[in-house]
Order: sequence, then C-alpha cells, then structure tokens
Amino acid sequence: MQSIGKNLQKVINTTNVSQSDTIEVSKKDEVYLKVTCESSVAQELCDYFTFTVPGYTFMPSYRMKLWDGKIRLFNIYNRVLYGGLLEYIYRFAEHRNYKVIPDGDWWKPRKIERDESFIENLKLPFVPRDYQLDAFYHALSYRKTLLVSPTASGKSLIIYLIVRALNVKTLIIVPTTSLVSQMFGDFREYGWDVNNHCHQVYAGRDKVSDKQVIISTWQSIYKLSKKTFEPYKLVIGDEAHGFKSKSLTTLMTKCTNAEYRIGTTGTLDGTQTHKLVLEGLFGKICKVTTTKKLIDRKQLTPFSVKILILKYPEEVCYQLRKSKYVDELEYLVTHEKRNKYISNLVLSMKTNTLLLFRLVKKQGRVLYDMIKEEADVSNRTTFFVYGGTDTVTREQIREIAEQEKDAIIVASYGVFSTGINIRNLHNIIFASPSKSRIRNLQSIGRGLRLSENKEETILYDITDDLCWRNRKNYAYQHFEERIKIYDEEKFPYKIYNVSLKV
Repeated sequence: MQSIGKNLQKVINTTNVSQSDTIEVSKKDEVYLKVTCESSVAQELCDYFTFTVPGYTFMPSYRMKLWDGKIRLFNIYNRVLYGGLLEYIYRFAEHRNYKVIPDGDWWKPRKIERDESFIENLKLPFVPRDYQLDAFYHALSYRKTLLVSPTASGKSLIIYLIVRALNVKTLIIVPTTSLVSQMFGDFREYGWDVNNHCHQVYAGRDKVSDKQVIISTWQSIYKLSKKTFEPYKLVIGDEAHGFKSKSLTTLMTKCTNAEYRIGTTGTLDGTQTHKLVLEGLFGKICKVTTTKKLIDRKQLTPFSVKILILKYPEEVCYQLRKSKYVDELEYLVTHEKRNKYISNLVLSMKTNTLLLFRLVKKQGRVLYDMIKEEADVSNRTTFFVYGGTDTVTREQIREIAEQEKDAIIVASYGVFSTGINIRNLHNIIFASPSKSRIRNLQSIGRGLRLSENKEETILYDITDDLCWRNRKNYAYQHFEERIKIYDEEKFPYKIYNVSLKV
C-alpha cells in the first residue's frame, strides 16, 4: 500500500512536461475523483479504464445490441473516476510522461498508532489474532480499502473493531438475510449491547433507524433515496465480491459522505474488471492472510479434497457429445443413478455433512427426499435449505447443526456458499458442476472453522466425465478449473474414478 505514495511522488517529480500533459486530480466527494486534463488525455484515460466484461456475449443487453460488452470506469463527459482507483492514474501517467497534480494531501494515509488499551477495554471473549489487528489498523490508516481474507479467518471481528474504534454512523451491507442475523449475533458474542446500538434490516423491517449501526441486505435498501445515506460516515461491504452488480454499485455511490469505505471478502473472481470495480468502490486491495497459512498455524481445520470422477458408458458420451450446457446439466441433475450414488455417499458418512446443489426442484428436492427416507430409519437429523427458507429457520438449522454429530444438510449453493458459519462441519459434497472461483472457495470455507469435535474437513468433489475423444464436456471443463483453484490454494487432493452404469 505504500506504493501509492511512492508512485505519486515519482509522477509529481516528473519534469519537462507541457501544460497539455498535465493531469489535475481533486476529490469530488467520498465516491469520485475529479480529473482535469486535455481532451486527448481524457480519451486516453477512457481507453485505459475500459474493459471487456467476461461472458458478455451471453448477456441479454449485448444480444439485444443495447450494449457493446464493455465497462468504462472513467466518464469522459464529466471526467470522474471511482476514488479507489487513484494509484492507477499514477501508473497511467508514469508510462506516458504525464505530470499528475493532486489537489491537497487527501490521498495520504494516516499512520494510526496501535492502542492496546482500546482492545483491552472492549473486553472481548478472546484475544484477536495478529493478522486481524493488522487489518484493523490498516483500515483505520487508509480509510478506504478492500480486505481480502479467507473464509473462517474472522472477518466479522475485524469489522467489529473498526465499528467500535470509529464510533460513527455506520452502514454494514451483507448479501443475505442470514448474514444480517449472523453479524448481529457475532457483535453480541463479542460483548456489545447490540439491542441499543444495532438495527437489523431485511424484508418487513424499518429501513432507517437512529441507532449507530445499521446492518442490512443490499436488496432491502438500494432503492432508497440518496438523502437516506447522507448520515453514514462509515460503510462496510461484507462479502464484497458480490458488489459488482449495478444495484450494489448504485447503492455504494449514494454514500457520498462515507469517509471510511471498507470492503471485506474471502476471494475475488480473478478478473481484472471485478478487481478494479471493487477497488474503485472501496479502495486498494490488502491481502490479510491465506487459508494455507491459517491451516499451518492450526487456526483452521486441516483440509483435503477427494475428487470422484463419475465415468459414463461410451454410448452415452457419444450421444451427448454435441449437447449444450443446459442440456448436459439437465441430464446430470436428473440422472437417477447419479443421484442414488450421491445419496448413498451422504448416508455413508457418520459425521455432519453438507451437500450443496444448484437446482432446487430438479435436483435439491429429489436428493433431499431420497436421503431423508433412509436417514429417518436411523434417526439422523436432516435439513433442507434453499432460497425459500426464511431467515429464522436458517439460523435455527445452523444452531441445531452445531450440536449434532451426524446431521445432514442439503442446501443450495446460493444460500450456504456465502457466510453461513457451522463450526461442527466435517464433510462437504459438491453435487453440481461449477467453475466459479468465488462460489467454490466460499463453499469450502463452510467447513474450515475449528471445532473440538473434528480433526479434518473433507471435500468430496463430484465430477462427471462425458468426454468423447478430444471433446471435453462442460462439467469436466469446470472440474479442470476447480483443479487450478486447489493447486493455487495448495489444497491436497486425490482423484478416484468411479464407473457409473446407466
């Protein structure tokens, strides 16, 4: 992060440039920078901050010829740019011998000295880890930042420390109603009087309150007027990887008075567009720690992957060789023997197991019914969780599962891949193909929290091999993407081939 100052100073010191090669940068508000420069330079900036969106050819607006598939982060007409992209202007200028003139010293981070008495006075039920304190002080010093720290690393404590230290009107935005309740509960666990200081917002609840901290889903508040967001001095986006949609960026740009803008996430999707949008909304990325480091330090549960490759008969592979993705997915999730194999796999595990699926009616409900029929015989507790499961019920399921030894949770990726904490989880099963880096890593994170009742978490990655000669089917291609993730994260894995007779 010190590179901001170094890069700026390098560009400021550039000499022998004409007035036409000067870029003046000022702070418009807490969201945008105002850029003053020649029209030709503005066009260069526009090109520099223009990116093709991955997968744009599949998007309706592109197919209807309403959009060219590109995102432009610099507005060439009013010359504004997201505030978090300041350093990228310096990079742009350095390679073109342009001179950047900042208006004031608002860009400089403030060194916040460590205050042990502050932490002591909070009377937390446990001692914060070193990397949590590093992230906390970093956020206070830079005011705008994107904290990237793996699932189960304790991001809610980092958020809590920031909230208590600043003591200003705060908006905490989370993606799901379950996370609203969970954040509220975490703050209570840390020893705060949440009933007097925090207000929860989701469907049916008041969207404004005089309380210091508002915890809300973005869906509940993004349509509110800009004036509603004026009181907030601190805005925190938890699970910030979801903040690339239009609704969320609209919400964030309404918080024009929020001097402190902190994003937290376990992972990014790896694309340049995603990274720059998030950095623009929050600030420069700060890598807090990694899953591998936490496992090595025994702060997360040891983890391994068992990849189960289901092999299909040649005649089936031939028949599906030209199938489109939706047709292949339909075949897999409705395959009776495939579902039976998954059901038997779940039932064979004698510890708490989370089975993740994508399609509720076509796969989730079918698997749940198959599993529950057998589980009831042995009195095993079985839950079914999907988007239609209300918040209170989800929280009850989470609490019950913490007390169980052999519970089975059949859940949709959308509900359980983000933010739900179940410490006492031993097995995770991927029942549907996915190549999403975010979804996969977030799902894995569900089982990494330490618990006295487990020694290891195992992921069972179910892969479908429908390859025909040199043609790889979609599910197999997704598997290859997941292998890359396991390699990057240094997760140990073994591959097992399973013949699935039709």
